[in-house]
Amino acid sequence: MRVLDMTDVGLAIRKARKKLGLTQAELAGLCALGTRFVSEVERGKESAEVAKVLLLLHSVGIDVFVQPRDPTL
Repeated sequence: MRVLDMTDVGLAIRKARKKLGLTQAELAGLCALGTRFVSEVERGKESAEVAKVLLLLHSVGIDVFVQPRDPTL
């Protein structure tokens, strides 16, 4: 999946969370984050802290890879 913005990240987290059978509250508890934060990320809130978003991604089994669009970078 190509991620272009926080909406894409939120959709990926929501899809993985539901596949795992977790509620937002359960995922928040696993990550030691607030349920409100999980909800905001899933809705694509752009001011979310990157470290916490990465923790959510990791917790639902999604790895993040950085690949430059310019192959000379």
